[in-house]
Amino acid sequence: MIRLASSALALTLLTGAALAEPVAYDFDKSHANLAFSYNHLGYSITDGRFGEWTGTLMIDQDTPANSSVEFVIDVDSLDTFWAARDTHLKGPDFFDVTKFPKASFKSTSVEKTGEKTLKVTGDLTIKDVTKPTVLDVTVNTIGEHPMAKKPAAGFTVTTTIKRSDFGMDMYTPYVGDDVTVTFNAETLEAAK
Repeated sequence: MIRLASSALALTLLTGAALAEPVAYDFDKSHANLAFSYNHLGYSITDGRFGEWTGTLMIDQDTPANSSVEFVIDVDSLDTFWAARDTHLKGPDFFDVTKFPKASFKSTSVEKTGEKTLKVTGDLTIKDVTKPTVLDVTVNTIGEHPMAKKPAAGFTVTTTIKRSDFGMDMYTPYVGDDVTVTFNAETLEAAK
C-alpha cells in the first residue's frame, strides 16, 4: 500500500512538473508599441518608436523564473516623427544602421518582485556592444482574451539605458545620455 501511494505521489509530481512547462506566446503587434524618449537640452522630451521588431516569449505562470524573452529590433524602423532627425539618428553619429541594422535583447533571468511585477535581466546589444540590462515589468493582466477566446497576457515594460554605453555619446551632456524605453504589449498563446 505504501509503495502504491509513493508511486501515485511520484506520478503526480511528474505530471505537475510537465504541466508547469513554459507556454509560448505571440506578440499582437496591432496592440504593441516599442517607444523611447530622451531629454533635449533641458527644454523638452523627444519621443520616438521602433515600428519593426520580432519577439519570442515563454511564460511560466507557476514558476516565473522559467519564463524567457528574446527580442530583435529593426533599427532602420526608428521613427521620431521628424524625417531629418530620423536620418541623423540612423547615421554614423548614432545608430549607424548601415553597419548595425539590428539591436537585440535576450533574457538571462526572470524574478518575481511583487503580485504583478517582475525584473527581467538580460543582454541588450546595440551596435555590437552588449550590456546587462534590467527590465521592470508590470503584468497588466493574464487570462482568457474576451475576443480571441484564448489565453492572453498584457505587459508594460520600462528601462533606462545610457546611450553612451553603446557608443552613441554625441552631444552629451546637452542631449540627455539617459534614454527611457517603454514597451506596451498584448500577447496571445501561440498555436500548438
